[in-house]
Amino acid sequence: MKHALPVLTVLLAIVLAWYLAAVALNAPWAQDQAARAGTNLTPTALLHATMVQERPVLPAPHQVAKGLWDGIAGQKITSKRSLVWHAGITLSATLAGFAIGSLAGILLAVGIVHSRVMDLSVMPWAIASQTVPILAIAPMVIVVFASMGVTGLVPKAMISAWLSFFPVLVGMVKGLRTPDRMQMDLMRSWNASRAQMFWRLRLPSALPYLFTSLKVAIAAALVGTIVGELPAGATAGLGARLLSGSYYGQTIQIWAALFTAAALAAALVAIVGGIERVTLKHMGLAR
Repeated sequence: MKHALPVLTVLLAIVLAWYLAAVALNAPWAQDQAARAGTNLTPTALLHATMVQERPVLPAPHQVAKGLWDGIAGQKITSKRSLVWHAGITLSATLAGFAIGSLAGILLAVGIVHSRVMDLSVMPWAIASQTVPILAIAPMVIVVFASMGVTGLVPKAMISAWLSFFPVLVGMVKGLRTPDRMQMDLMRSWNASRAQMFWRLRLPSALPYLFTSLKVAIAAALVGTIVGELPAGATAGLGARLLSGSYYGQTIQIWAALFTAAALAAALVAIVGGIERVTLKHMGLAR
């Protein structure tokens, strides 16, 4: 209870500030509508009017909650109006991109640690790749793959992989270089091969760093997938819900999709965290 109280206090403050902002941003439209109708709104009526608008500038928390309920529990999962269905489309590309990006990051990290040439050549390019805004890359990736007749999951997965490989690369390189010189010399004194040093020393030392970077990578992969859905004019996925909501001024739909994406990201990070605890405990590396 002592740990929950500060969290609940902050959450209450956020909700209160959200309601105040909703009133301030939605009030001009309500007053304008009342002026056109030739009526004056009392403070109570004005407050109520800011809370029930169909297309508010900033939806109130209860409106977003209702949008989430309607999109998750109020629709069949197979319905294209279901947030669960759209989240499933986004999730498939996210997991594919996460797998590709993580594998690429791990393989590059192993090469960089064992080859000075790769360290001097690949690492600077990997860092430079992250300086290019993903919003500039995504349309080009979509167009290139579309010109080859490839649409759907693959282009989104590649954009997702682009964002997710770098955290894994950096974390894995840091982890593989964790063993100090004394540990390496001890392994050499036992006539251990490079493969044995990798599997029995470097990799176990790198696992905590790897799992930490995987948590960042899977959240980045989700962002990449959603960004990839925007320039493609997709009709499915959380990015498509954001896009259609912005086209038609459905701000409640936009916020509901945003909260669904946030919940999906939290769930994915929690799953990776669970795998981390089980793996490190099994290997005797639990912290």
